[in-house]
Amino acid sequence: MNQSHPRILLLAAAGSLALGPAAAQPRFTAADYQHAEKFMGYNTTPLVFRSGVRPNWLPDERFWYRVTTAEGSEFVLVDPARGTRAPAFDHARLAIALSTAAGATYDSAHLPFTTIDYTPDASAVLVGAGGRRWRCDVEGSKCAVDNSPAPQAPAGGRGGRGGRGGGGAGGRAEALSPDGKRAAFIREYNLWVRDAAGGKETQLTTDGVKDFGYATDNAGWTTSDRPIVVWSPDSKKIATFQQDQRGVGEMYLADTRVGHPNLRAWKYPLPGDNVVTTIQRVIIEVDTPRVVRLKMPADQHRSSLCDDITCRGEGNDMQWSEDGTHLAFVSTSRDHRREQLRVADASTGDLRDVLEETVPTFYESGNGRINWQYLPASNEVIWFSERDNWGQLYLYDLETGKLKNQITSGEGNVTQLLKVDEKSRVLYFLGVGREKGRDPYFAHLYRAGFDGRNVKLLTPEDANHDVVLSPSGHYFTDSYSRPDVPAVAVARDNEGKLLATLEKADISHLLAAGWKPPTPITVKARDGATDLYGLMFQPTNLDPAKKYPIINHIYPGPQTGSVGGRNFSAARGDAQALAELGFIVVEIDGMGTPWRSKKFHEAYFADMGDNTLPDQVAGMKELAQRYRYIDIDRAGIYGHSGGGFAAAGAMFRFPDFFKVGISEAGNHDNREYEDDWGEKWQGLLTKKPDGSTNYDDQANQNHARNLKGHLLLAHGTMDTNVPPYNTLLVVNELIKANKDFDLLMLPNRGHGFGNEPYMVRRRWDYFVRYLLGGVPPEGYELRTPPAGPPQ
Repeated sequence: MNQSHPRILLLAAAGSLALGPAAAQPRFTAADYQHAEKFMGYNTTPLVFRSGVRPNWLPDERFWYRVTTAEGSEFVLVDPARGTRAPAFDHARLAIALSTAAGATYDSAHLPFTTIDYTPDASAVLVGAGGRRWRCDVEGSKCAVDNSPAPQAPAGGRGGRGGRGGGGAGGRAEALSPDGKRAAFIREYNLWVRDAAGGKETQLTTDGVKDFGYATDNAGWTTSDRPIVVWSPDSKKIATFQQDQRGVGEMYLADTRVGHPNLRAWKYPLPGDNVVTTIQRVIIEVDTPRVVRLKMPADQHRSSLCDDITCRGEGNDMQWSEDGTHLAFVSTSRDHRREQLRVADASTGDLRDVLEETVPTFYESGNGRINWQYLPASNEVIWFSERDNWGQLYLYDLETGKLKNQITSGEGNVTQLLKVDEKSRVLYFLGVGREKGRDPYFAHLYRAGFDGRNVKLLTPEDANHDVVLSPSGHYFTDSYSRPDVPAVAVARDNEGKLLATLEKADISHLLAAGWKPPTPITVKARDGATDLYGLMFQPTNLDPAKKYPIINHIYPGPQTGSVGGRNFSAARGDAQALAELGFIVVEIDGMGTPWRSKKFHEAYFADMGDNTLPDQVAGMKELAQRYRYIDIDRAGIYGHSGGGFAAAGAMFRFPDFFKVGISEAGNHDNREYEDDWGEKWQGLLTKKPDGSTNYDDQANQNHARNLKGHLLLAHGTMDTNVPPYNTLLVVNELIKANKDFDLLMLPNRGHGFGNEPYMVRRRWDYFVRYLLGGVPPEGYELRTPPAGPPQ
């Protein structure tokens, strides 16, 4: 979208909406839906300028970033040591020089590239335009075709401990070595490396076969072609595994087409299966090549953080010593209750047990990041634990496995350990809930000594802080905001000193268009004592004298919550758009979601059918007491994936409270969802003497007979994350119980159809028809903008 001409929202009040309880079938027009659609993210986000900073660090610890403006975009260069902020190059002159050299027409606010590379002496930038690479001096006086090798992206590991698998050079599914000279990739179940110079390929393993391949990423619910590897810092060894799926059960889906369908079959273990995916850990010497198998039985295909062997771009619980002679790794039990830290000799595969933690429910090593840290230079290890009801860091002796001291303490969690300075014996971490009187979900950056002393808050503002450290840790950028307050971006040093204010988000166009932020809310949980936090979305033309139905947009966790991030956002899905049609929409993070205490997080462990629903009901009733314009007798709910599971469960378990529900892509019975999810949150499947199991109550189909209200079930027929049989199990029981319901099967769709224009429109129609008693416009089509050139 061309941001020099932001679309202005026409926010006239929708006069055709009669919202009182006595209204008889108010008729909605296309104009009413157009009004609501103007609050979708593709219309509101382009009205926010100068928001956020994503630094690209240079070797001398300066950094550049790109920011959108009302005119287009610009590139900025910052020197934190000097506290200076200036254009990264002369935009106007470079646009002229590049236009002349490329035989095209570019203007300074709409340059044809979104990223730059500086030459080593920083006298020129390397940019892409017209399918070629150009070298332009920073004064913008000259641009010429550049034929030198493209700069390699840095491939440092965690704390400089080796590269990880992920996207690779040239966008291929490769993992680049730390020195940038080789890239690992998978071919026919074996691991290979390719030389960056010349492209020579070398096969590292030879015995990989189907269902028993090297470095393979297949968790059942998610797969990729990228190799899951951790390079040693000297680029001479690779830590990985041979993934064993021989004998693992399969999942089957068939596409919709004219003629014979294509069958999709892949390994998809389920809770209770006798055979699930395992891994055999190996270390590969690249130059030889030679495979060293670690001397241990097959390990579970589990992570200490999430339900895959690799999580959110994080490593796979493997960390190298600086000299590449030893590898530390963590093994997670099938039920996620036992963690074992071990150290392997890279040349022999011999193992040494260091420490172990066993918990009664589930163990996690952080929130969004693995927080344990191997420190062989000082013969120590930093370990993360929630043993005192909060996520804390502990310092252990690497040789004896004995606790030396607790590093962090008190209420609030360490969420992410960002950097460890072994020489200074100082570490930097993100934490939540540590500042009294603030939203417990707001993240702040802290510094602490290994001995637990001198803990210092480095980001003082009462907001959520999005922090990026420089490679050395001497500086960091901080974009801080709230759901209802736009971002301010600053640069600070590692003492917390403000060095420069970088950007202040400009939402003037958004406000001029009639946008209003959501209202942060606090309500009591089911116990009447615990505070729950969330957001409430109201029509911008709210009339307090009217009565509005209330709709709950739910995601129950347990790995996240309904609200999601606490940063400022111009739109959160279609929550505000839906509110514009005449609803109050709420998102409440109930008990059983993370970021709070351990006790809070495990509130419905082994009872997944709970889905925070008692908290949602309690919170909605409290809001109705507080805001008299909420009609609690007209309550609806909707959600996707885990939210779809919860939305249908709400209609079955609270049939007199929830009148309308929309359940999208729900994992309605976790015996029909991937093994790691259910076995972590519900526990291992066990059968009782009477033939029942501990999974029976969580299954939505076992409660479908209770349905009283209007329920729309939706699922993609090629959903490889949550197979559509989850919804069909519910459908079958609804039919048996002779219940009326609505079903929408989306042919050939995967898991993420919730934001498709058709699904959004059907969602709006369903609530308008059955919760407002209205008549939606026939066949309204949302007009999402086409993808445009880079802005």
